Amino acid sequence: MVLVLDGFLDAGNAAAHAARHLAELHVSPTGPGPVVATFDVDQFHDYRARRPAMTFVRDHYEDYDAPRLVVRVLRDTGGTPYLLLHGPEPDNRWEAFARAVREVVERLGVTRVVAMGSVPMAVPHTRPLTITPHANRPELLVGSSPWRGELRIPSSMQSLLELRLGEWGHDMLGFVAHIPHYLAQLDYPQAAAALLEQVELAGRLTVDLTDLHAAAREREAEIETYLAEHADVAEVVTALEQQYDAFQRAEESGASLLASDEPLPTGEELGREFEQFLAGLDGPDGPSDERPDNGPGWS
Repeated sequence: MVLVLDGFLDAGNAAAHAARHLAELHVSPTGPGPVVATFDVDQFHDYRARRPAMTFVRDHYEDYDAPRLVVRVLRDTGGTPYLLLHGPEPDNRWEAFARAVREVVERLGVTRVVAMGSVPMAVPHTRPLTITPHANRPELLVGSSPWRGELRIPSSMQSLLELRLGEWGHDMLGFVAHIPHYLAQLDYPQAAAALLEQVELAGRLTVDLTDLHAAAREREAEIETYLAEHADVAEVVTALEQQYDAFQRAEESGASLLASDEPLPTGEELGREFEQFLAGLDGPDGPSDERPDNGPGWS
């Protein structure tokens, strides 16, 4: 079962875009794959924190985008069936949601859960995209982690679910893509494609990524065009590249991780520069990405 919970762990809409891509590959007259389980959204969703969209037409309301969290049956390009659990991350009752997912896993005979996520990082888009693999058993890991030592991080429903499923004897692994923080508010299909490539390996599935790769090339061209026209923003990206390369050289040599003559721009400097960057890419004169629908007990 592939798992994506929109919200906290989804910089660049990478995971949500990947989940939407999986569903769209299987669109039929009855929808993108039959629903085999649903969760009671009212038990988990904070409507005032994440208000669903509605349409107002002249003098009446219509087209309420109700949040949904469902499990669908999909098939990969080779015909292999798998499940997709997708919707908004629960705002509350995490332990109850974990128990509900456990019931789904056990009732439907799920042998492995594979999660996707993404986080903003101080990395340039011109360098290889990095992914952190994780799992509740070492034998499940597909690749090696770029991290060393112990980190204290904010929790998410996906991370808690991996912990709880492991305690209950069920396998779960996942992948977190590192998104350039100045692109975290944009749709970043490069990362969506990279995540699905890992899902193919972990879930033994085959996925047609042609459309995602095409979207990634278009986004890359948009970014490069913007940088070519805005030297001040390009300078900040160059500074990130220098810092990134210095870090990589230090890692390889075992030396200090900081370059003495290549300081990283401050958060305020980056913020000022990339407010303009985001406005240029996603403003009135730039491309506008359609945001995915937010959609989450088990029935």
